[in-house]
Amino acid sequence: MSDIFELFKKISSSSPAQGAPEFIVAGLGNPGREYAFTRHNAGFLAMDYLTEKRNLGDLRTSRFRSLVLQTELDGKKVLLMKPQTYMNDSGEAVREAADFYKISPERILVISDDVAQEPGRMRIRRSGSDGGQKGLRSVIEHLGTDAFPRIRIGVGAKPHPDYPMADWVLGRIPEEDQKKIFSVLGCVAEAVPMVLDGRFDDAMSKFNGVSF
Repeated sequence: MSDIFELFKKISSSSPAQGAPEFIVAGLGNPGREYAFTRHNAGFLAMDYLTEKRNLGDLRTSRFRSLVLQTELDGKKVLLMKPQTYMNDSGEAVREAADFYKISPERILVISDDVAQEPGRMRIRRSGSDGGQKGLRSVIEHLGTDAFPRIRIGVGAKPHPDYPMADWVLGRIPEEDQKKIFSVLGCVAEAVPMVLDGRFDDAMSKFNGVSF
């Protein structure tokens, strides 16, 4: 009988490592109620939609300067993150989690807004530049590479060149765009497991041309 208890002890002591996340999915945005439905918070909205759609629970645990949820998506152990560092320092939080779990950049999926795309559109890429998105820029700087997958959610371009970009991305999503953006969040939720599974071509073919 004592041998059985010793075996249980060994299994228990090894279970945290076995249960460690293999992937990170980080939705970018700004913390605070005043930012909840702004263009810059499309990444946060995507995370909320994903967890609600898949009945995963809420991102409530505070860790890595983020709200996190450790869960499984289609059999893959995943750490879902909403960095609370504010957009421009998102990379600090992502790097902390990546370093702790020893997760390589190609297993880190970042979801952000994209002013270069119209509302109701999305784009999946395996890697690439930040495209002027400061949260992505921070992630690239702190990971030391741009070789990580990302999903970018269209929020529309500012109305004219002189319009301050900060005012635009921190502006509330107008009613006429809300339905389009919320519709595309369903596609994002469907694309995330495909990207984690390495089915980039399928995901890009299916969703990069979507428009609502």
